[in-house]
Amino acid sequence: MGKSNYALSAPESILTAARRAAKRDGVSLNQFINTALAEKVAALEAEEVFTHRAARADRARFLDVLERLGSEPPQAGDELDIG
Repeated sequence: MGKSNYALSAPESILTAARRAAKRDGVSLNQFINTALAEKVAALEAEEVFTHRAARADRARFLDVLERLGSEPPQAGDELDIG
């Protein structure tokens, strides 16, 4: 995996906050920025995947599957703990 450099121009207030966050996480500012960038890219790519999948969705088929599941109540141990 190759590396390249990029001159980052950011407002001082953001850099100050990023330095604090990096220190709190016990990492360098460079590592903090790389991780933040990777997280953002991953979120955008995931959004793209879900958008493409949603475009292929078929509501009628989904509702048909739900109808075929039946109406039995949950079995012991399957209840949701909402308390």
